[in-house]
Amino acid sequence: MKLAKRLILTTTALVAVSAGTLLSASVGQAAPVQSARPGVDAPAALKVPDGNRLTGVFSAEGVQTYTCTDGAWKLLEPAATLWAKNDRSHRTVALHSRGPVWVSTVDGSAVNAAAIANSPKTGTIPELLLQSTATRGTGVFAGVSYIQRLNTRGGVAPATACTGADQVSVPYSATYTFYKPAK
Repeated sequence: MKLAKRLILTTTALVAVSAGTLLSASVGQAAPVQSARPGVDAPAALKVPDGNRLTGVFSAEGVQTYTCTDGAWKLLEPAATLWAKNDRSHRTVALHSRGPVWVSTVDGSAVNAAAIANSPKTGTIPELLLQSTATRGTGVFAGVSYIQRLNTRGGVAPATACTGADQVSVPYSATYTFYKPAK
C-alpha cells in the first residue's frame, strides 16, 4: 500500500512536470514577482537580510512524508507542487522535493537550500528561513539567495508511536517566497 502511494505521488509529479513544460510560454511570465513589490509578512526570526530583493511568491500544496526511525516519526521528504501566488488556475511552475530542492518546470532552473531559522506554529509545520546552498540554470531560480516557507498549514508528523519501516504522508500547504541579491 505504501509503495502504491509513493507511485501515485511520483506519477502526479511527472504529470505536473509535463504539463508545466507544455505551458511554459504563458507560465514563464506569471511566475516572477515584480521587484518593486513590497515584502511579505514574516516573523522577525525569518526576515531576509538586507541586500536581497523579493523575486517570486508561490503557493504550494503537497505532503510531508515521515518514516519510522527508532519508534518515532522522522521527516523523510517533502513533495509539493508550486504555482504563482495569483494564478487561479494553479498551473504548476515548480516542484519541491528532498534536499530540499525546488526545480522550475518552466525553465529547469533549480535551487537547493538549508534551513537557518524557524518559527514554530501550533498545529502545523514551522515556518522557515532557508539559505541557498546551490543554484542551477539561468531561469527563475538562478541566483536565489534566500527562501521563506510561510503561511504553513498541516504537515505535522503523527503523534502516535510507529514500528518497523512505517511511512506516512501528511498533506500540507504553504507559501514560498524567493529572494535574490539586490543589484
